[in-house]
Amino acid sequence: MDPRDRVVELFHRVAASVPAYGAFLRSQGVEPTQVRTFDDFVQLPLTSKDTYTRRYPLPDLCRDGVIGDMISVSSGSTGTPSFWPRSAADERVISERFEEVFRDAFKAAERRTLAVVCFALGTWVGGLFTLACCRHLAAKGYPITCVAPGSDRREILRVIPELAPHFDQVVLLGYPPFLKDVIDAGTAEGLPWADYSIKLVTAGEVFSEQWRTLVAERAGMTDPALDTASLYGTADAGVLGNETPLSIRIRRFLAGRPETAKELFGESRLPTLVQYDPDVRFFEEHEGTLLFSGDNGVPLVRYHIADEGGLIPHDRMLAFLAEHGFHPAEEGPDLPFAYVFGRSHFTVSYYGANVYPENVSVGLEQLEVSALVTGKFVLEVTEDDLHDRRLTVTVELAAGLRGSEETARIVGESILAQLLRLNSEFAAYVPPARQLPIVRLRETGDPEYFPPGAKHRYTRG
Repeated sequence: MDPRDRVVELFHRVAASVPAYGAFLRSQGVEPTQVRTFDDFVQLPLTSKDTYTRRYPLPDLCRDGVIGDMISVSSGSTGTPSFWPRSAADERVISERFEEVFRDAFKAAERRTLAVVCFALGTWVGGLFTLACCRHLAAKGYPITCVAPGSDRREILRVIPELAPHFDQVVLLGYPPFLKDVIDAGTAEGLPWADYSIKLVTAGEVFSEQWRTLVAERAGMTDPALDTASLYGTADAGVLGNETPLSIRIRRFLAGRPETAKELFGESRLPTLVQYDPDVRFFEEHEGTLLFSGDNGVPLVRYHIADEGGLIPHDRMLAFLAEHGFHPAEEGPDLPFAYVFGRSHFTVSYYGANVYPENVSVGLEQLEVSALVTGKFVLEVTEDDLHDRRLTVTVELAAGLRGSEETARIVGESILAQLLRLNSEFAAYVPPARQLPIVRLRETGDPEYFPPGAKHRYTRG
C-alpha cells in the first residue's frame, strides 16, 4: 500500500478511537468522513504539545481512552512534565529501527553482542525504552545480552572489562558526549577498547564527522560507517529514523564539501541524516520544519515537533550524489531520508537534554545577577580543541559595565542553579563535571552577538 494511503487510514483510525483527537477535530470544524484522499489529509490542522497534547486529559490522548502499561516523562521549558504512555506493542514497532542497526551494520545476528545501555535510567524515555527494544531483539533470537548501568560512568567502566571478554562485540548506547567521556575515561584507566570490538548507538544530538572519526579512533573501530549509528527520536513517539551505513557514508562525503551540502540541505552545516520507514512514521515538511504521523501509545497525526529539517526520496538522493561524483558501494535500504538540524530556534541539546532559553533567562533574572546584565544572551553548544562539547552562554552586560572573571562566575553559577531547579533532564543527563556553563561576557551592543536594532535569537545551532 502507498504510505500516503496508509496515513489516511491512520487518520481515520485515530479519529474514531482516540477521544482527544475526535474532540480536537470537532473544535477545528473538521468532519472525518470528508477526509478521503491524501490531498484532503494535508489540509488537516497541525497538532503540537500546545494545541493538542497539553489540552486534553492523558487517558483521552490514548487509544480507546486507556493509558498504556508504561509511561515516560519529558520536561517542558519550565520543568512541567509531559507524559508519554506506551505498550509493549509500541516498543516492538520501534525495535525495528534498532534491529536495522544491529542486523545490517553490526551483524548482530551472527555475533554474540553485549548491549550496554548508558542512557539515564528512570522516568526519562532514553534508558528504559532502549533496554526494552534491545530485549525485544533478544526475544526474536538475536544473541544479544543487555546490561544497564545507565549514566553512572563508574559502573559502566566496572562492568565492561568483566563482561566484554565473553562477547564478540560490545555496543554502547547513549548520548554522544557522554559516550566520548566514557571512552576517554576508560582509556585513562587502561581499558583495551580495541579488544572489545566497540560499536556505538547514539541519540539526542547532532555531531560532526570529525567527532565521529575521533571517537572511532579512540575506541579502536575499523569503519565508523559500520561501527556507529545515530537514532533520531523523541519522547513523544520513540525512534523516528536511524542512520544506516549508507546515510553515514553520504554524510562523511558531504562533511568535506560544504558547498555540496548547502546545495542539498540549504545550509552548509551538516544535519543528522537518517532513513525512515514511511509506513511506520509518516513525515511531511512544513515551512522548513518536520511533521510526523504515527500510531504510538499517544497516536499523533500531523504532529509538529519544531525540528528544522526536510525530506529527500531515496532515488533523488542517489541521483544527486551521482551528479557530484559520489557512488556509494551500497545502496542501503530503499527508504527515504530525513535530515534534521534540531530545534535551533528554541533549544540546544546537551548530553541529550533539551536546554531551553527560558531556563537561562531565570538565571539572569536573579537579584545578584539582574543588575549586571541586560537579559539578552545566546545559548549554544561549542566544541573545544579536544572535541569535548560544552554548554556556552554569551551574555550581554548592562550598559557601561565591563566583564570580569568574578562576574562570569556569578552569572554561570546562577544559570546552573536554575537549570538544575527547572530542568530535570539536564540534572539527570549531564554529568556534574560538565554542568557548569562556560559564560562569555560581551559589552552592550556587541556587533557579533547583540547588534542594535536586529531581532535577537537566543540560541545558535
